[in-house]
Amino acid sequence: MTWAQHYDPLNNALLSTLVAALPIVVLLGCIALLRIRVHFAALIGLGVALGIALWIYRMPLTTAAATTVYGAAFGLFPIGWIILNVIFLYQLTVERGLFAVLRDSLARVAPDPRIQLILIAFSFGAFIEGMAGFGTPVAITGAILIQLGFKPLHASGLALIANTAPVAFGSLGIPITTLEQVAGLDALKVSAMVGRQLPFFSLLIPFWIVAVFAGWRGMCGIWPAALTAGVAFAIPQFLVSNFHGPWLVDIIAGACSIGATVLLLRFWRPKTHWELDQSSESKTALQRDSPARPAAANLNSSRREILQAWLPWAILTAFLLFWGLPQFKSALDKLAPLKFAVPHLHNVVQRVAPVAPPNAPPEKAEFRLNLFSATGTGILAAALVAGFAMGLKPRQMWRAYLHTLWRVRFSLITIAGMLALGNVTKFSGTDATLGLAMAHTGTWYPFFGTLLGWLGVALTGSDTASNVLFGSLQRITAEQTGISPILMGAANSSGGVMGKMVDAQSIVVASTATNWYGHEGNILRYVFLHSIILAALMGLLVYLQAVVWPFTRMVVE
Repeated sequence: MTWAQHYDPLNNALLSTLVAALPIVVLLGCIALLRIRVHFAALIGLGVALGIALWIYRMPLTTAAATTVYGAAFGLFPIGWIILNVIFLYQLTVERGLFAVLRDSLARVAPDPRIQLILIAFSFGAFIEGMAGFGTPVAITGAILIQLGFKPLHASGLALIANTAPVAFGSLGIPITTLEQVAGLDALKVSAMVGRQLPFFSLLIPFWIVAVFAGWRGMCGIWPAALTAGVAFAIPQFLVSNFHGPWLVDIIAGACSIGATVLLLRFWRPKTHWELDQSSESKTALQRDSPARPAAANLNSSRREILQAWLPWAILTAFLLFWGLPQFKSALDKLAPLKFAVPHLHNVVQRVAPVAPPNAPPEKAEFRLNLFSATGTGILAAALVAGFAMGLKPRQMWRAYLHTLWRVRFSLITIAGMLALGNVTKFSGTDATLGLAMAHTGTWYPFFGTLLGWLGVALTGSDTASNVLFGSLQRITAEQTGISPILMGAANSSGGVMGKMVDAQSIVVASTATNWYGHEGNILRYVFLHSIILAALMGLLVYLQAVVWPFTRMVVE
């Protein structure tokens, strides 16, 4: 027996939309305004979402309960599994004292913290996003930045802002290939269209994060590095997405950006040297009106020590790249294939027009416990190999793992609650109510349709999930309004990346990685305005591509 969603339960579009928005308003209000601990805020938001689903949308109780459990389980696996093992690897390197050596080696290559920010948060983060996604780049780059001396707020917030341009092609292009499955849009065409939107922002983001960190004057002082990193990322991003596909975009573009920036630093240094300010809470960096010089770090580490410090991260990169290969994942899935339909939910919920076409099948709800092929398992394997390479004994690694599990306990609760909330909004239909409100915007639909992608990621924490939620709606609405469905499918992904920095899941990942759990409200307030401005700029670009020549020539047919 199926339960059909309805998107105007109060028979008043405005009231239904306001009620549908309550869970996310309550969640963000609890975090940012009331400063309630984020795991409690997640549970409160989940309670509000369940109440609305049961009493306003008339969702069956058993279906609502199954939805909650399904979302929480997905939060713990694979997402929580990734975070736990990334922090475990980080903890091993800290215990061996290798992070200090890594910090000092970076001071040799990029002694200025502004350039460290570009190299680590933007270029290296994009490279990791291409392999793993699901918060992995924020966790890794945030942990590295905090060890380089950045304050927790800036390590968290700047890692989140930097992790925007690569998100649409994350995890070997999963957001775009998923959009093809749910909305029937050609993945190669969507990839090409996204590749004609995001490169503009790939050029902008390196300048943006440095300006946020060091101000306009500080950004102008390192513009060659920002330009080099941005151009070296944007051009391969366009070429690979248009002439190959979505799978290797971030890996190739991230590697090119890292290589070009490091090469530039062999021939160029900023005229003035900046150091991180460790004593003042009001400033993050101090400018020195003197020629650039090496940072005040221990630069006497031997070559062997430096190689050993980078070895765990090289091992992690190799494992993630190997684990992400489709052939390898398929082989591992065959070892222990465990996929089961969620009782009382699988094929029970029916999306209806105009969100889904009249012949749409009921919503699937299958939980895959692909333990061997999961990205988190690859990270755990890399951590164990790295631990032995660092000379740690099994007992030491076991103690470190237990310590890590205790450290991230509240983060795991939070992520489970957030994903449960996102699932309740999806299966109850409240997400569609919000989406339809944005879709009824007339000629400005390309702009607001892009913000719909932003909303989807802000709600679910995933560009992939946002494409699942709103991909069909974007196609249907685009066809009804005479706009290219490929353009709006791409806009859902490209707009969604700007919501990545404000979704609660990513903020929790960042706060956990920087050992600043409990300050999620500070991080949200730090990044929120940047998220809105960048999303609006993306919406404006999509609007121009939809209606204004010569931008319309960019649209993939």
